Amino acid sequence: MRFQSGFVARAVRVAMETRAIERPFLVQEVLAPAGWSDARIEAWLDWGDSLSPPPSVAGGWLNGAPDAWAGRLAAKGLAEGVFADTKAAGAFAAELAATMQLGLATPVGHAATAGVVDLADPSAAARLSAHRADRTTQRLARQAAEALTDALCAVADAVDRCEGARGDCADPMRNPALGRAAAAARGRGATDADILRAVDGERPSLTLRPLADGAQLVVLADRTQTAAGSPEVLAAAEAALDGGLVVAFDPRDAEVLAEPAANRVLIDLAAVAALSDGTFDLLPDLVRLWVTALDLQSDDAVLALGLEGLLDALAPLDGDPAARAEALGALTASVAAQTSVELARLRSPCGEWEGLKAQIIDVEKARRDRLSANSFPLAAQAIEILDRTSGPRRHIALGLFVDDAEARLRLGRGAPAVVDLFETADGGIGRRLAPALAAALVRSGGDVQAAERRLFGRRTLVEAPGVDHSALRAFGFTDVELAAVEQALGAAESFDAVFTAPVLDPGFIRDVLGLEDGDGPLLNLLGVPEEAEAAAAQWVFGHGHLRDWEGAPTDLAALLADPAGFEGRLRLALEPFSDAPDIALETLDWRATAAQAARTLSQAADHGRRAIRLNRAAPPPGPLLTLPKTDPAPRFEAAPQTAAAPAPKERIIERVVERERARRKLPDRRKGYIQKAAVGGHKVYIHTGEYEDGELGEIFIDMHKEGAAFRSLMNNFAIAISIGLQYGVPLDEFVDAFVFTRFEPAGRVTGNDSIRSATSILDYIFRELGVSYLSRQELANAQADHTQAEGQNWGELGDGKPKDGEAVPAARFISKGFARGSAPDNLVVVPFGRKLETEPRPGGETEAAACPSCGDFSLQQRGAGWTCDTCGAAPALQGGDQG
Repeated sequence: MRFQSGFVARAVRVAMETRAIERPFLVQEVLAPAGWSDARIEAWLDWGDSLSPPPSVAGGWLNGAPDAWAGRLAAKGLAEGVFADTKAAGAFAAELAATMQLGLATPVGHAATAGVVDLADPSAAARLSAHRADRTTQRLARQAAEALTDALCAVADAVDRCEGARGDCADPMRNPALGRAAAAARGRGATDADILRAVDGERPSLTLRPLADGAQLVVLADRTQTAAGSPEVLAAAEAALDGGLVVAFDPRDAEVLAEPAANRVLIDLAAVAALSDGTFDLLPDLVRLWVTALDLQSDDAVLALGLEGLLDALAPLDGDPAARAEALGALTASVAAQTSVELARLRSPCGEWEGLKAQIIDVEKARRDRLSANSFPLAAQAIEILDRTSGPRRHIALGLFVDDAEARLRLGRGAPAVVDLFETADGGIGRRLAPALAAALVRSGGDVQAAERRLFGRRTLVEAPGVDHSALRAFGFTDVELAAVEQALGAAESFDAVFTAPVLDPGFIRDVLGLEDGDGPLLNLLGVPEEAEAAAAQWVFGHGHLRDWEGAPTDLAALLADPAGFEGRLRLALEPFSDAPDIALETLDWRATAAQAARTLSQAADHGRRAIRLNRAAPPPGPLLTLPKTDPAPRFEAAPQTAAAPAPKERIIERVVERERARRKLPDRRKGYIQKAAVGGHKVYIHTGEYEDGELGEIFIDMHKEGAAFRSLMNNFAIAISIGLQYGVPLDEFVDAFVFTRFEPAGRVTGNDSIRSATSILDYIFRELGVSYLSRQELANAQADHTQAEGQNWGELGDGKPKDGEAVPAARFISKGFARGSAPDNLVVVPFGRKLETEPRPGGETEAAACPSCGDFSLQQRGAGWTCDTCGAAPALQGGDQG
């Protein structure tokens, strides 16, 4: 066999560049085509790593893997007489590698099968049940392994993040974070030995294979009974929900699907069309080249040449796309059959040829009849090739369908969709209207920019319906806020990410809008109707689809509305020319039941489908249930007691107070005090703000003659403490966390009557707050000079000490500006009802006598005289005690 197809000459013109690709554990320099994305190159490198034995060619593009693989097949063909000489073998290897460099085709890995199960067999139910159990076990085991791995890693992280002695950090009783992580790991099934190993730093490392690697089980079902909904269909539907099961309705199709598929290739029809200017002239040479390569790779009797990119290849062309797809499928199948006959002469025909000869002749006759109604030139070319093809074949089946996500990635292909994701020049991810749809839209006279505006939105609120700039100005937005919103709209996907902090200043949200960030969607809180918000969201962020688009040309409405469904109809046009049926995945809802799956199987049988494969869609991310809080059940049951213990007497040992985790707003006009002091010669002003009940709600820290960075850090530190207080963090926690911290400035404290020294600014601040608001007198390190018991300085009142019983003006404690005249001018503070100390009588306690001045029984003997504790009179009494 000789191959001079011209692929090498075209590959020489492909621009190549060296790229740095991140691989597991290293960054690799790779020579690859300049237009390929990093993900595409990495997929090819993964394929090269999977080759056995690995390629030994040094250098070359993609580390030499394509050249090495093609050279290995050429050497085998030369040894078995497929190629006449070394030159022919070399030409074959060069042409094969060139097709991969041009992005026309890629080999596909082995697909395993688990045999055929006849649904009419009495043992089918048990076989299906076992298959379902295996798939379910794999899925649940994977989820459990991932959850357990995360839990044990969290245990190790809790120890690593702990700052303290190693023994304390590894003790769940002393490390609360470790205690919580260990409890969570135990709840997920980890043994205490696993937890202790994680505490010692051992982290589990699991390599979990995807479930798609499992073998497919082929089920043969009777079409009539399946369409009628026989009871056996329900058993097949239950087994099909977790994937890994194909239902076929013809014995021949079931046998072909059950054959192990090692010889598979994926051909990109869009790349073929682009390289041949839409004529597909290169397709016969490409098919012949790859049928030969697959046959040399393995002696399997089934070949699969998957045709990918149908939508991109046919959407821009005139005429009926389904008829063109039919012609392409016929041409591919006829060239593959002709090459199979040629290979049978050079190697040997398949052993089952005589038994299948009559059936294959009947299939070819039906294909000729079908093609006779097709007016495209490719159909006539396919009929001509079939007429020249006769003799035994090398393969019993030639399929046109391959479903492999990794292979599609190597071709730069994905599932058909309206939106195309592409890699930008700087390595980012961009979005655009799919190029094939854009080309079809241009040919039909449509507006591509209008389509993209409907898809992705205008990214501006200018002239938006419902919510525009004028509506926002009515709420109090200024040019500053509007500019911030417009800038954020470029990268956001919803209004919730725009109308919030930090896009909008928290002070603006609180003071101008009168709202608190985090209370809910801002536009809803402002009273914007849901209909107006939805209309504005579609204007800004787009619809995400082109369904019901008024600007869609009539002939493209179905294509733009559902590209995946459109390509599905093109695949149906290929199926009559494929010896293997299309088993593209039919995705059900993630909560689909067995009855719904059985209904889908019945509809497929009724509509004439050759085979169908079902699977439930992945569930949406995030929690799907709101569960009540319950106490965890004990892991082990307690041993039964031989004798009933007496019921303990109930007593309160701890009172748990649950607080709502919401921010408690301070009143707009609030109380507080300002304390001026100096720590180590550095002036510090503490300004507090209080709630109505006197609880501390905010602090401000001002320092003078310090660097701007230090002052800014202290200001932001005060903001953080204030936010914590307003969200319910007890002041005790802050005090215990920051007292005794050590850094400069530190030393002697002046200006504070209770604190005389501090180890840092933070130590001084939280000592002051602890003494003033928590009565933590143990934090004071000085005796208050000239103070009452409450520590208020009386130094300016006369001699520095208040006279006993003397009332103090309330103006010393109440701000006149805060009260705004609400407090009366004659309000005073009585000196806290202090008891006068009395000297005990030497003879012991005596009863008080009646005072002749006031009449109270509060007359006490003081030494040689008498004094009344009530009125202070000191009468001269005769005759001893008066009783």
